[in-house]
Amino acid sequence: MLNRKKLLYSFKAKYMNDLKYLFAYTVPLATLVSVLSNGVLTFTAPIYTFIFIPVLEIILADYDKKYTAAQKDKRLNNFLFDLLLYLNIPFVFGILGYGLFLLSTITYTTVEYVGITLSLGILLATNAINVAHELGHRKTQFERSLSKLLLMPCLYMHFYLEHNFGHHKNVATPLDPATSKLNQTVYHFWIVSVFQQYRNAWNIQFKLLQQQKHSFFSIKNDMLWYSLIQPAYLFSIYFFLGDFALIIAIMVGVISFLFLETINYIEHYGLQRKKLPSGRYERVQPHHSWNSNHYIGRIVLYELTRHSDHHFKASKKYQVLENIKDSPQLPFGYPSSILLAFVPPIWFRLMNPRVPKEQIAFANK
Repeated sequence: MLNRKKLLYSFKAKYMNDLKYLFAYTVPLATLVSVLSNGVLTFTAPIYTFIFIPVLEIILADYDKKYTAAQKDKRLNNFLFDLLLYLNIPFVFGILGYGLFLLSTITYTTVEYVGITLSLGILLATNAINVAHELGHRKTQFERSLSKLLLMPCLYMHFYLEHNFGHHKNVATPLDPATSKLNQTVYHFWIVSVFQQYRNAWNIQFKLLQQQKHSFFSIKNDMLWYSLIQPAYLFSIYFFLGDFALIIAIMVGVISFLFLETINYIEHYGLQRKKLPSGRYERVQPHHSWNSNHYIGRIVLYELTRHSDHHFKASKKYQVLENIKDSPQLPFGYPSSILLAFVPPIWFRLMNPRVPKEQIAFANK
């Protein structure tokens, strides 16, 4: 009996800490249930994401673990963690394609159309954009290409450029449209962030072309490619599935990137870096991002919620990100925080007292 307990403990210690990220596939599973259902069950994905997960986060205790150097090295060299990301590609495109096919061939009620469309948007926000964000920070061209592929149905391929070359450089400063200001509503933030990030992406692209001495029509002009690939993706949907599926695909993409922008909103709300006498800003530190160590949200989003550590060292892979307790902490996990952000008076009342006073002083100077 004792040996069996030892074996069980050994199995948990060796595998469960790795296999827990299989839980990230529960959102695609919930979306598949939505797509295959009728009535209220078409809202399975939003119900799961914004009701079931927050309840689980209240019930389950936060889990915090510091990895030793040897453990980090082992996790970084374990291909399983990369495979778990790559598998999102067939899941995302398979469920999205099947969902669009059903919506173009079956007559649903208005409520069912809303449920399935919202579910597909959540799928893209969690398992397309979020995974693309992780892969976009990788060094290999293969993984960066997968990142851009996942951003395509979200109609947000420019995110790769602006996020990596703009946001991480300018975060927590007035130069970054993806950093929300104190007392700025999420709805105003959507407008500012979406349009300014797109403009910034073009500016970044022009600078890169100039540095590399390439012309606008160079094969190295990623923004030009994005401007061709995304319309081609939409045209293919129109060609094979018709105009209604095209409208749904556009709506799903918009929903997905608005969820992304809402996450941007809660990740940096009200936080500012100090401007130095030289005119430059202080180096990005963990306290320039809101952190959340709520267990389920962490796993479903591949540790995105440990955002302070991510911004402190952007090249760090998700499986070795750690909870930085000294950074500002969100009182709730991401799903609950997103819902609260949709009601600005409640969000301001909850979050404004938590913004470090010295950072408010920086913003007012």
